[in-house]
Amino acid sequence: MSAAALFDAAFRNVVSGRAATFTVRHPAGGIHRFEPEQWCRDALPGDRALLEPCTGPTLDVGCGPGRLAAALAAAGTPALGIDVSPAAVRLARLRGAAALCRDVFGPLPGAGRWRHLLLADGNVGIGGDPARLLARCRGLLGPGGSIHVELAPPGTPSWSGRTAVAGSGARLPWAVLSRDDVATPAGAAGLRVLDTRTEAGRWFAVLTAR
Repeated sequence: MSAAALFDAAFRNVVSGRAATFTVRHPAGGIHRFEPEQWCRDALPGDRALLEPCTGPTLDVGCGPGRLAAALAAAGTPALGIDVSPAAVRLARLRGAAALCRDVFGPLPGAGRWRHLLLADGNVGIGGDPARLLARCRGLLGPGGSIHVELAPPGTPSWSGRTAVAGSGARLPWAVLSRDDVATPAGAAGLRVLDTRTEAGRWFAVLTAR
């Protein structure tokens, strides 16, 4: 099952009122829990820490049902969400977000011109290789741009690679990146950590080009 099919099924479950939460397990013992029901809410505690610094055109990578892209648009900030899940993109558009069904590693509009990129809700794990993802995101930024990354709390073991989706037999390339470990993949991607912060039990870093 592809990542798109996996998340499509999860969002269809949300819409129909069925349980949508699922868990992935890494061979080394790492576990990550996905909660699509939460992403479908209008806002989550801590979202402000991600949204307030976005003062110009913003690309929301792995936008899901468009919670953040819609909030930025409502505040008058140009924003575009991208996601591999067609179901997620449909939900994002229904809530007023501009969204495209695209893979971050494929062709994208505005490459090299975005002021901000968002990697929220653990999306730094997309593709199972944070250094590769951050390098791609760096290439999408315009001069002086910044990447706003949500991280696992300090003390959380970081891991990356292919995971098994519990109860389904499907596999998903994913990663978990701790606040403690963000500097290493950021540096490999030509980025530096400008700032870190926490709000409502969530942890964030702001990355800029070196």
